[in-house]
Amino acid sequence: MNNFPDLENKAVIVTGGSKGIGRDIALSFAKNGAKVVIVGRNEEALQQTTDELKKINRNSFYVSADLNSVSEIKRMTETAVDYMGSLDVLINNAGINRAKPAMDVTEEDWDLTLDTNLKAAFFCSQKAAEYMIPNNSGKIINIASQMAFVGYYKRAAYCASKGGMVQLTKALAVEWASHGINVNAVAPTFIETELTAKMFEDKEFEREVYGRIPLGKLAGAEDVSAAALFLSSNLSKFITGDTIKVDGGWTAI
Repeated sequence: MNNFPDLENKAVIVTGGSKGIGRDIALSFAKNGAKVVIVGRNEEALQQTTDELKKINRNSFYVSADLNSVSEIKRMTETAVDYMGSLDVLINNAGINRAKPAMDVTEEDWDLTLDTNLKAAFFCSQKAAEYMIPNNSGKIINIASQMAFVGYYKRAAYCASKGGMVQLTKALAVEWASHGINVNAVAPTFIETELTAKMFEDKEFEREVYGRIPLGKLAGAEDVSAAALFLSSNLSKFITGDTIKVDGGWTAI
């Protein structure tokens, strides 16, 4: 069902689009008639998700790229735009988390987390803006986290990267408002995915997390996708520099 008709034929890039939240976001845009290019490093996963996308909208494609490299970001964006003919929406979803006590975090852990979650989002946005500014329009949505607003155990680098992403969202929104570009973020709580299913095998951890969410359940990937669709549509045309918390009330306490 096409709930956002103004997204039809829009050109969309979704980083980290082959699995989990990114995959669901990409499929949601395709169902609403958008042209979608997904980005990641795992060719097999990219191809599998692209095959799914093409069943919905044949104007789907993937680009394999390492977003920790600025030159790769440049190549990825140019390849995607060559394929789609334009760029209307960028979803910065690619991310990583190495859950470790702060005293065990290495320099390599820190650099990889900040580079993947924050540096890549900035340079993807910068490159996307090269195409959006001349058109005086565009939507950039950063997939942040509730942990941009609260602290949590074994998440020092992750919290720092996502907190930085929320501030980056505000800075770019202010700077690019005069160019007609809306920059916003979505901050989910824990999402039901294959990755979190393994985490919640620890029943003490499961009780701890569920006890912090007033709605008493995890978010689904579709909840994050709905927020991303809204922020990419005309319904949000006067919203910029903001973060929608899809956290079941975690940060309201």
